[in-house]
Amino acid sequence: MLLRSLAVLVAANVMNNRVAPRLAPLTSALATGALVAMARRSGLSWGEIGFTHGLRGAKTGGALAATVAAGYTAGIAIPHTRALFHDERALSLSKAEVVEAVLLQVPVGTVLLEEVGFRGALYGMLRREHGTVTATAVSSALFGLWHILPAMEMARANPALGELASGSTDVTKVVVGSVVSTAAAGVLFCELRRRGGLLAPSLLHLATNSLGYLFARIAPAPPARP
Repeated sequence: MLLRSLAVLVAANVMNNRVAPRLAPLTSALATGALVAMARRSGLSWGEIGFTHGLRGAKTGGALAATVAAGYTAGIAIPHTRALFHDERALSLSKAEVVEAVLLQVPVGTVLLEEVGFRGALYGMLRREHGTVTATAVSSALFGLWHILPAMEMARANPALGELASGSTDVTKVVVGSVVSTAAAGVLFCELRRRGGLLAPSLLHLATNSLGYLFARIAPAPPARP
């Protein structure tokens, strides 16, 4: 069942990043349903998948989301970090497309599948068979590898962020830097999931991505490079 879950994730990743990005909410919803069904068929309870600690997760995730908003506000106010918000993926969108990204593409197309997939079904199956440490390490490593295709796009759309992640705008180094940084984020998300269910990492993840689109639009343009 674990290998089948990985196959679903790989197929969804290719669909969402290469074949039909605009259909990501549909693809992700279908993949999420399949992963939950596989997890349940493998014997996991709803709690083992991560559907638990709702109130605690809401409080923790809400506090972390507010922290992200505060950090982004400071980021666009400081000239040295302002360039990190200049992302062509957001700046090239119309207002309607930004609304779609914030309210549909990110919550359903990205956060739903990644949290239920990596911190829910995959983590739950690994934890039952191999324990918490292995579940955290393996699911986080796979979460890092999941970002190879998005990192290639990031290197093109946001050179400043790519350079921060890897120290270079070279695509290979940007991808490696992104994989490492997202794997590290996966460890944090797993710990939040363990303490506050799926809602805690989901709210942090949602704030990080959705607010990124909004702050990219309101950030002052960085000065032109000589």
